[in-house]
Amino acid sequence: MIDTDEPIRRERVEEHIMLAPPRVARKGRGAVSNLQGRYEVNGRERFDDGWSDADSESTAGSTGESAAFKTVVTDEFAKTILSRNTSPDIPFSVSLNPYRGCEHGCIYCFARPTHSYLGLSPGLDFESRLFAKVNAPELLRRELAKPGYVPEHIAIGVNTDAYQPCERERQITRQVLEVLSECRHPLGLITKSSLIERDIDLLAPMAANNLACAAVTLTTLDAQISRTLEPRAAAPMRRLRTIRTLTDAGIPVSVSVAPIIPFVTEPEIERILEAARDAGAVGAHYTVLRLPHEVNPLFQEWLQAHFPDRAQRVMNRIREMRGGKDYDADFSQRMHGDGVWADLIRQRFEKAVERLGFKSLRGRFGRLDRSQFRRPLVVPAGTGRTRASVASQLDLF
Repeated sequence: MIDTDEPIRRERVEEHIMLAPPRVARKGRGAVSNLQGRYEVNGRERFDDGWSDADSESTAGSTGESAAFKTVVTDEFAKTILSRNTSPDIPFSVSLNPYRGCEHGCIYCFARPTHSYLGLSPGLDFESRLFAKVNAPELLRRELAKPGYVPEHIAIGVNTDAYQPCERERQITRQVLEVLSECRHPLGLITKSSLIERDIDLLAPMAANNLACAAVTLTTLDAQISRTLEPRAAAPMRRLRTIRTLTDAGIPVSVSVAPIIPFVTEPEIERILEAARDAGAVGAHYTVLRLPHEVNPLFQEWLQAHFPDRAQRVMNRIREMRGGKDYDADFSQRMHGDGVWADLIRQRFEKAVERLGFKSLRGRFGRLDRSQFRRPLVVPAGTGRTRASVASQLDLF
């Protein structure tokens, strides 16, 4: 007797074998996958060939951290330390980032695509394979000592958080602040970490002389959402306590409600602003979600893993604010979006800011005093070790 169901069963087995296993969120990590960078030459696609133990892999991904993605911090001897930009939609033209990659693991981080330049993934690699610019204080001191240097407000920690966990041991950010304090150079800090409290002894005297201000990013008040959205950053209530601590020390603090994600963090706009005001914040600003390059597929993977019930709804609303696209990098609307929903968010934010009596972060940062600047008295000379290290790193890439 011929079993007519046999071809059907065989086809179903083959479908099962070639089907990629579902993405599973890793505890303590924001990215769901190690998505390839856009400069990779060879493409790789993950699928189950029947030889792996899918059950054990799934269990490891959901209950613990894979050994392949333990955090590794590599020393980097940078060639330059100050980054300059001419973007018309941000309130600074000079920034400094002591680290590349960020262990906070925020899935929405616009800096994720920069790891592609290193041949690494903007996904799990970005939050687990970090680079510490160990010569940052030396480079900064030499830059400030140049005869033609004109002081401009320096924003610290804009690309990746200057107070991410490895800063506790490395203390590069603190050394940078020591140089800026010595030179009476104006600065602004933005962070999601309570570690900034460690440096109050440097920041408070600078703030008293109108040389320093800070911003704390507060994306959500929901600790459960925060644990998946920005898994290794300080909890929301801890950030509010940080705002209070800095404020009590005389350091002006603004709250950054960023990014606003429709149907995920967007319902909390007013509550976040009110909580920040009660904690002592004196200014506020916001951005809507940005999805440049690899951030787009990584964010959509995160949505499917954590909010499958509303994933399509969220993306539809994002596209409504981006002229039908997932992202539009145009300076005129990349930070706040365009269209009806973007306008509603803007109105809600502005009305809440007005009601709560907030001032403007942009104005406060711009009013820092540059006239007190003095060049460093001691300027380290370049060392052979530094040049050799730079050369060897260039050979790697």
